[in-house]
Order: sequence, then structure tokens, then C-alpha cells
Amino acid sequence: MDYNVEVLLENNEEFAGYLKNRIKEFNNIHSAHHKNVRKAGSTQYINIIVSQNSDWVGGISADVYWGWLEINDFWFNEELRGRGFGKTLLQKTEEIAIDKGAQKSLLTTFDFQARNFYTKYGYEVVGEIKDYPPGSSYFTMVKTLVKEGTGWQKKNT
Repeated sequence: MDYNVEVLLENNEEFAGYLKNRIKEFNNIHSAHHKNVRKAGSTQYINIIVSQNSDWVGGISADVYWGWLEINDFWFNEELRGRGFGKTLLQKTEEIAIDKGAQKSLLTTFDFQARNFYTKYGYEVVGEIKDYPPGSSYFTMVKTLVKEGTGWQKKNT
């Protein structure tokens, strides 16, 4: 067989989509969890929006699947920070996720973002990529939302 190797030094959405689809197919064959999460209704969405005068000023976007809450995006305008909105939204998101069956929570953050905030509310670093970007670190953090063997009770923070 003859193969051609081509190097492209620009974005190629068609090729990226091809690879993503092949990886999904592979994962579907080898992981029932991956296959099942792609079924309609398997991923439960949480979006909490904070607005002022009909303008969005912050909020949180998260998903619940595999018994996990995954926090995707969480942001507030600068003038709202330090006023308790973050704590309130994080706790509300965790409560909703528990009601949807989540037992644990997962997120990623940079050290210049909100690592200390999440640590304050019970999240633990389980992975760190140092010097990404240069001079910074990128963290994966998790939190147990439900104590094992006690049913659906939120872990104290």
C-alpha cells in the first residue's frame, strides 16, 4: 500500500472533525460510558446566568454525566467579584448536580484564575501541568459532593 503524508500548518476544520469522529467511534466500541453519554438526554446541562439590566454579567455553565458535575465555564465581571456571588453560584450548581445524580465534581483552572477560590470550597488538585502557559500552571481539580454510603448528602465545605 502506498501512503501519502501531508503536513498542513494551518487550521483544517474538516480534518479535525474527521479525527474527532474516528476517536468517538473508537471510544464507543471500547467504552460503554462514552457510547451512552452520547445518547439524547444523557448529558444534563446547568447554566446559571447573572444579569443586570438585561445584560449578562456572569454565571456558570456545567454538565452532569457519569455521576460527575463538570464545571466548564465560570466567570463574573470584575465589579461583582469578592461579593459572594461565586460562592452562591458554585453551591447552587453543586446542589442541582447532586439532584441530577452527581457524586463528584471536576474542573480545570489556571493558577492565575480561580485555583484558590476552588480550594477554599473543597476542591483538591489532582493534576498539574507546570509552565503551561510559561510561568503559570494548569490544574485539574475534583471534589466529592456526596459522602459514600450516606445517600445524596452534600459533603460539608
